Amino acid sequence: MKIIAGNWKMNGSSDALKNMQDALRDVDTQNTVILCVPFTMLTPDGGRAAIGAQDVSAHDHGAFTGEVSAQMLRSAGAKYVIVGHSERRMYHGETNDIVRTKAESAIANDIIPIICVGETMDEKQAGKTMSVIESGVRESIPSDPRGKIIVAYEPRWAIGAGLTPTAAEIATAHELIAKTLESMGLGGTPVLYGASVKGNNAAEIMSIPNVDGVLVGGASLKPDDFIPIITAVK
Repeated sequence: MKIIAGNWKMNGSSDALKNMQDALRDVDTQNTVILCVPFTMLTPDGGRAAIGAQDVSAHDHGAFTGEVSAQMLRSAGAKYVIVGHSERRMYHGETNDIVRTKAESAIANDIIPIICVGETMDEKQAGKTMSVIESGVRESIPSDPRGKIIVAYEPRWAIGAGLTPTAAEIATAHELIAKTLESMGLGGTPVLYGASVKGNNAAEIMSIPNVDGVLVGGASLKPDDFIPIITAVK
């Protein structure tokens, strides 16, 4: 069984979500399907898919205008939340420490965080890919995750660029993540791959060892694009 998580980013509408839910109703799959939607679309009834958010505050409550706490997400229906997405790290300066704090808040409120790690193009070209990935895993995961986390590997240089690493590059990164998690006592933690996942490459990507599913961006917005990814692996 694989985990197929869609990240709608700042796209979509309540009508679009209903359309997706209707389309997923009769999809024949045992895979876990998650839709991470904007705050305004969170709902306790995700239908065939579990509902997740795309970010969470590191704070539980207080004078933090515009922030949304994990408790609020939970009450709105979120079962998962993405933390440390490459775009949050790039545009909002989120560090591993911030990501860890957000993950801790999610876990404390019975929300499973999807913790993203990955290297930039500059880091890749400098030969730092493996060290960045390992430090991202070790520093972004809470010390007591209670077995309630998912890790997602995002080569940040490929996000939104239409680029996809080679199968060998994905395999090497996921092997490192799996071994790092094992050394932390977190063996068996699901590890997703995310960057330019589409219906025509999803099966190949998910056949790579230690790839337990995918985190899908633009291709998760329309049923005709998302369903082939969900059904790519039986």
